Amino acid sequence: MLALRQFEKIDEDLLVSYLNDTAQTHFLSARIPQPYTPEAARWWVETGSKLGITRAIISNGIFVGSIGAIPGEFEKQKTAEIGYWVARPYWGQGIASEALQKFTHLLFESTDLIRLYAAVIEGNVASATVLQKSGYKLEAVLQKAIYKNGSVFNELHYSRVRDV
Repeated sequence: MLALRQFEKIDEDLLVSYLNDTAQTHFLSARIPQPYTPEAARWWVETGSKLGITRAIISNGIFVGSIGAIPGEFEKQKTAEIGYWVARPYWGQGIASEALQKFTHLLFESTDLIRLYAAVIEGNVASATVLQKSGYKLEAVLQKAIYKNGSVFNELHYSRVRDV
């Protein structure tokens, strides 16, 4: 059983555990502090997770990941960037795909967003597959758009548009 809920204080210890795994953070944004401290987890639960639209991913009652959307501003106010991760012990179980499908439905049903997009570092085949399974289409490859850990990567842009 998969559910999406607000982050809670009880998630802090698992956040620290999950986000100190280098395999976990390899393709995640560099804005996630490393090492990931209890203070960072507390900030995320109390403040960071309230920016935009963010949910904890719960599988069989256990906190296993995060999914969120950051709405654009001004002329991009009907667009949001999607981001997500599932903890390594839960990889390969279809959790990210199910969470993204539920979250996409939630956003299209409860907001006035028309376009959702996600940026993926080229080479992150798992995330590209999650997006494709969830109805997102590859719309662009931005050449050498990401610099992370001393390397340059192409950025893949996937999007899904609500029928209006």
